[in-house]
Amino acid sequence: MSPDVSAPVAIAVESLDAYYGATRVVRDITFGVQTGQVTAMIGPSGCGKSTLLRCLNRMHETQPNARVEGEVRLEGVDIYAPNVSAIGVRRHIGMVFQRPTPFPTMSIRDNVAAGLKTLPRSERPGKSETNDIVERALRRTALWDEVKDRLNASAVAMSGGQQQRLCIARALATSPKVILLDEPTASLDPISTQRVEELVYELRSEVTVIIVTHNMQQAARMSDHTLFMLAGDMVEYAPTSQMFTAPKDTRTEAYITGRFG
Repeated sequence: MSPDVSAPVAIAVESLDAYYGATRVVRDITFGVQTGQVTAMIGPSGCGKSTLLRCLNRMHETQPNARVEGEVRLEGVDIYAPNVSAIGVRRHIGMVFQRPTPFPTMSIRDNVAAGLKTLPRSERPGKSETNDIVERALRRTALWDEVKDRLNASAVAMSGGQQQRLCIARALATSPKVILLDEPTASLDPISTQRVEELVYELRSEVTVIIVTHNMQQAARMSDHTLFMLAGDMVEYAPTSQMFTAPKDTRTEAYITGRFG
């Protein structure tokens, strides 16, 4: 992919620190993600990339004794400002986790529509509009033809790959500006992994995507930019083509060539 350097910045991170109690686990991170692009976060287990990802939609602060210092700006607005609602942030910055997380007591349809219930009452769509939103989200994730005859069935009866695409559809239903994906294919089979990768590639024209992955080939295939983290620090952030062919830091080269991690 060729990054569009003229694209506006969707998310800007400035001097970000993340803590668990007194322990600083992510240190002084600054970078910007352009609108409509895919950014991959790579690094060994425990390096802080999933923690950083959760800081981008205020999920980190939901953990006991966790806090964030610094700024995360969504289209120029600091999401940690006192007057900004965390629930509102998560409508605009959706998240999909490593293991599919459909709500087990809800049908396929209700899973997709779940986020709409967090909208202010005056903004919630009616039943007909909700049905249209559900169909549109399922079509965008290539699930509609697979589930249209069983929308009222339990979501947990779906395959693992279908459940993960359902979770992406659920995130898309609220028309987010950004979607965060935390190892979304780690527990999937190769065919399901390919489908999710293809989906992310197609979605980049509509939504900005940030994905955490341990798979170097996946990062190289999917992303416009790559961010490499090590022990809580951002070592390098660069266009993916540059990162994987001519990294500037010797630690980056050692990691992507498999010498550690």
